[in-house]
Amino acid sequence: MRTQITLATLAVLLLAAVVSCTPTADPQPAGQQSSADTSDGDSLRVAVVTGGHAFDVPNFYRLLRQLPGIDAYPQHIDHFASSPEEVRDAYDAIVFYGMNQGLPVEKGGDRKGNPKAAVERIVQQGQGVVVLHHALLAWEEWDFWNELIGFDDRNFAWKDGLQLNIAIADTTHPITAGMNDFKTVDEGYILHGKYDGKGKVLLTTEHENAMPEVAWAREQGDCRVFCLALGHDNEAWTNPDFCKILGRGIAWSADKSVDDEK
Repeated sequence: MRTQITLATLAVLLLAAVVSCTPTADPQPAGQQSSADTSDGDSLRVAVVTGGHAFDVPNFYRLLRQLPGIDAYPQHIDHFASSPEEVRDAYDAIVFYGMNQGLPVEKGGDRKGNPKAAVERIVQQGQGVVVLHHALLAWEEWDFWNELIGFDDRNFAWKDGLQLNIAIADTTHPITAGMNDFKTVDEGYILHGKYDGKGKVLLTTEHENAMPEVAWAREQGDCRVFCLALGHDNEAWTNPDFCKILGRGIAWSADKSVDDEK
């Protein structure tokens, strides 16, 4: 009798162990959204597209994490282009911070998608576009990118470490409203072409090694485009006025607003 009880008890214990080790589906966390829409709350879902130019990854990513109301997803242009359309279309805005040269490839190879078609689709969809710093110099042979930015010739001269006095050229635009002139240290560009005058110039500077247009906002069909020549390295990224301009520019491009007064 004692042996039967022992065997019965052992059987129960083994059954309990098997049940406890059986995998079960993880419950979906409260508030978790689908893979095509994983932004938190009211945050803007923003792709940050890189490639073709080195940068200080830890500090640049730290900058993105600190922008209020913005949920940023940094990724190489090949990764962006190879993502499904429903994933790319779900972004409120796309920030370009790459400097790929020549023309964008129409087929990037195995699992690299079609960068040219992916970028053109952004404008067709009317998503927000921010062209940040050296992305102004990308794809210099591509007429589409010239028209998006507003310069017909983007061959350039550059010089880093410039002490720049930045003037607010438009005090009524949502990106610059309420801001004052400021100083920063950054890399300066001179594009050899001329700005086409479409849209509004928001920031200017006077320096022999920098073009006068520092930031401008324009529209291409239903797509809002914000171009910002600042943003070379961490000295620029830690400037509070730069951070405010970048955050507001992203929000404006997405036809949204963010609270940057916290």
